[in-house]
Amino acid sequence: MSRRIASVGAGLLICSAPLVAAPLAANAAAPQPAAAAVAQQAPKPTLTAKASVKSIKAWQQFHVSGSSTRMAAGTRVTLQQMQRNKWVSLPIHMNTTRSHTYNLRVKLGLKGLNKIRIVGGGAVSNTVQVTVR
Repeated sequence: MSRRIASVGAGLLICSAPLVAAPLAANAAAPQPAAAAVAQQAPKPTLTAKASVKSIKAWQQFHVSGSSTRMAAGTRVTLQQMQRNKWVSLPIHMNTTRSHTYNLRVKLGLKGLNKIRIVGGGAVSNTVQVTVR
């Protein structure tokens, strides 16, 4: 192992020797479990959703409302509808209020059972079912 010591400036010494890390205690050498790292992460944002009706006529307006947690006020939320086993974003969206709530006006035209949800800010709400007659 070679060491080089150089004097730089007024009284400053630089040593270029390889550093060796030694554990402080017997338990310090053991790696941290992955579960402990996950537990220390910040909680994920959440959204809730509730429809104002269970059943409507085609193209009749109703409301989907809810709240958000662990999400900044003003976060954009978008309505999604299940179509052919895929979630499709509809052109219905708004920003959450200062009180972390939202209230969307919705009109659906696909007859039958419609599954809808709200997404935004990295969160996905619960699925809401509305029947269109």
